[in-house]
Amino acid sequence: MEVKTEFGSLKRWEKGGVSTISANPKHYVFSNVFEVASKSKPYEKVAVGQNLKYALEAVRAEGTSPWFAASNDEAAIVMDGDIEIHLIKPLQPLVPAGKEGAIRLNAEPEGKNMGWMRVKRGHMALLPKGAAYQFRNQGEPGVMLLQTIKGDLTVEKWAEICQTV
Repeated sequence: MEVKTEFGSLKRWEKGGVSTISANPKHYVFSNVFEVASKSKPYEKVAVGQNLKYALEAVRAEGTSPWFAASNDEAAIVMDGDIEIHLIKPLQPLVPAGKEGAIRLNAEPEGKNMGWMRVKRGHMALLPKGAAYQFRNQGEPGVMLLQTIKGDLTVEKWAEICQTV
């Protein structure tokens, strides 16, 4: 039997599933990041995987995001699209002590411009802890997968996105 791997996109994806042999599918998490992003608001961070306090979030990249910061390193993997990530090293800490997960900032923070990255489909970018970051996508909507710590901005839609039978 020939196995063919196809990488999806926001415009072209096929819903997958979990095949269980002797267990309840409710004990597994399976979601399609493209399907989740197709139903999400721009830059809404929807959990599609979780291990203890760590989360994988599907993000629809469309237009310009608000500024964010986190007290932990985060990683952004671009699944579809062409996205710029702008970084600023703030003059003072932006995330309150003990706060986990990303926070949304009210405006661009004061600080040293750290530059920007252009990240395309299949590329990964590190979002350093304490740095402020903003996503910019002026083309077709894209999709990112963020590896982070679950926080106040993490949206949980497990009942909507998980296979149950």
